[in-house]
Amino acid sequence: MNDLSVLQSALQSRIRSLGVKLFVVCGLALVMMIPALLVGGLVEDRTKRSEDVIREISAHVGGQQTFLGPTLAIPYIQPGSRSEFARRGMYLVSPARATATLKVVTEERRRSLFKVPVFQVDTKLDAAFDLTGVPSTLPQGAELDWSRAEILVGVSDARGALADAALTANGKSSTLAPAEIAQNISIGGDQSSPLKLTLFGSKVEGIAQPNAQFNVNSVLRFSGAQRIAVLAYGKTTHLTIEGDWPSPGFDGGFLPVSRSISGSGFTADWSVPFIARGVRAEGQSESITGLDATALGVSFIEVADPYQSVNRSLKYVPLFLGLVFLSYFIFEVTTGKRVHPAQYLLIGVAQIIFYLLLLSIAERIGFDRGFLLASFATVTLLATNAAWIFSSRLQGIRAFAIFTCLYTLIYLLLRLEDNALLVGAIASFLAVTAAMYFTRGIDWYGSLPGTSPPKRTTMPVAEEGAGGHSST
Repeated sequence: MNDLSVLQSALQSRIRSLGVKLFVVCGLALVMMIPALLVGGLVEDRTKRSEDVIREISAHVGGQQTFLGPTLAIPYIQPGSRSEFARRGMYLVSPARATATLKVVTEERRRSLFKVPVFQVDTKLDAAFDLTGVPSTLPQGAELDWSRAEILVGVSDARGALADAALTANGKSSTLAPAEIAQNISIGGDQSSPLKLTLFGSKVEGIAQPNAQFNVNSVLRFSGAQRIAVLAYGKTTHLTIEGDWPSPGFDGGFLPVSRSISGSGFTADWSVPFIARGVRAEGQSESITGLDATALGVSFIEVADPYQSVNRSLKYVPLFLGLVFLSYFIFEVTTGKRVHPAQYLLIGVAQIIFYLLLLSIAERIGFDRGFLLASFATVTLLATNAAWIFSSRLQGIRAFAIFTCLYTLIYLLLRLEDNALLVGAIASFLAVTAAMYFTRGIDWYGSLPGTSPPKRTTMPVAEEGAGGHSST
């Protein structure tokens, strides 16, 4: 009787300890979020360092470049009254048709572990002007000074110039120089971060006349980094950009109407009609405010930025810490071999170190191959640890298969993007379902699966003999 009672007490104690263990394991998973946050801070530091290097290199080659094609600028003067001074201003006229062609050659500049895509671009900006009816919105009493008219061309960072800019107007060629009459023209509609352009000009005296029609083309050669864009400088603008970057990102106010991307480069075409441009064709200098919103841009981006990818993977730390801990807990329940909380803590540390391995390797060989190496090392370690803890090679093989699936799931979540939430939710649901299935036989209040409470036994009652004595 004493032996059975002791066995029953031991079984019930073990069940109660498993219940407590489950709560301890959940608590350890939460505690491991602290070092995960420290790893996240390290990723942010590396990301900031990468951005600093990008700015330093970009400053030497011209940075992100935005071009304004040929635009006619005509100074005007509005006589004042006796109590007012004469008002001077600038009247701007956009070409009726604008056609631009850009050919981009890219390369990667490296500093330490960081790399920046830089480019050289040959730019041809054509414009066809029709001055019939110009001016149409000149202030009352103002007069245009056609003799000082200039064709303006703008660029966001003149430090990237690789050659003098040439301008041809009706067959007459000239070299662009810093604009003389138009230095305070603002094209930015967003006053918090306005786009600033350096303007170059060439006088077109004798060509720019009332009701005249003439063609202008400008040839520029510039360097820059990360992004290139052309403003929709004509009433109707057509743009073609050809480049050798295999993973361009198209942005700005309008997306290309056609594009072709391959491993050897890309070609993209834009067409912006006047009705879509949203900026007047002519008027005083403030008339082109908001032209920055019409930028037609291409960004030279990395398909798998290691810092962005590692940072995204850190968002799934709670999910996968929980899944790995849950897997070990199920091993513990099904095998009857106890796992100490300190061992769970080491398992969590191994998963946190996975992210450090991933970050350090991805910086050197890219995210995909870095993830393969870091995950293989971590899965092998976790599986080997399972074989050690449970003294079973079979459990080690099972652990290797399960953890391989888990880390494959991490990678898929990082690559699926739009469907990541759906896949993650389904995976979590299946994990909980598996936990319920493998622990279905446990009576958390009493006995282990496959056992039954000991039968109650009674001592035989002796018959009373003569004299009232009992006999056994």
